Amino acid sequence: MKSYNHYCTVAKALDAVGDRWTLLIIRELVSQGPCRYTDLMSGLPGIATNLLADRLAFLEESGIVWREPVPPPVAATLYHLTDAGEDLKPVLDALGTWGVRFMSKSHETDQFRSHWFKRPVSMFLKDRAPDGPPVSIQLSPEDYPAVIEASRDGIRTRPGRVESPDLELAGPPHLILATLSGRLSVKEAKATGLTLTGRVALLNRLRRDRAEASVANAVGA
Repeated sequence: MKSYNHYCTVAKALDAVGDRWTLLIIRELVSQGPCRYTDLMSGLPGIATNLLADRLAFLEESGIVWREPVPPPVAATLYHLTDAGEDLKPVLDALGTWGVRFMSKSHETDQFRSHWFKRPVSMFLKDRAPDGPPVSIQLSPEDYPAVIEASRDGIRTRPGRVESPDLELAGPPHLILATLSGRLSVKEAKATGLTLTGRVALLNRLRRDRAEASVANAVGA
């Protein structure tokens, strides 16, 4: 990869991870854990397979990613983050927090994957009654559902569906996130096309206080 040739920590970091798609590859390995090549292709809609191979080779050469051959019956290669790669997690968190201000609208060409709910949900939600009964919220955009589960162990978000959720939010991802953050009230969310089914009051238990959630405020900036 081409270097900036600047003796500067920011420039040296960008030499390693500043190329297009590189940080999104790291995002996938943070969000999903160790991934097969096909997992990365699925989580990076729009990337060319030769470009992904090129980026992975460079990340491995740079000591950010390592490969693990898995024997049969799996017979696959898993890509992992090294310790240096794991150290990029707070960088992604900071970028994600800063980027929330651009999430108030969605473009028709925007792609989405269910595991991308994980980071914003962790920013927007906080269980106000952790000793209360476990609850589940089904998030249902058109093609990539996810489940929020709150219990004494904390709040967990995972791809997929749950049988008989306590609450379901069905609609475009940007409306789901705006409702979870509190930027949209339930009434406003319904008026803009979101369908809420079940115990809507659960949002009061899980949404952060507006004064506390500066990130949520940034969504409406």
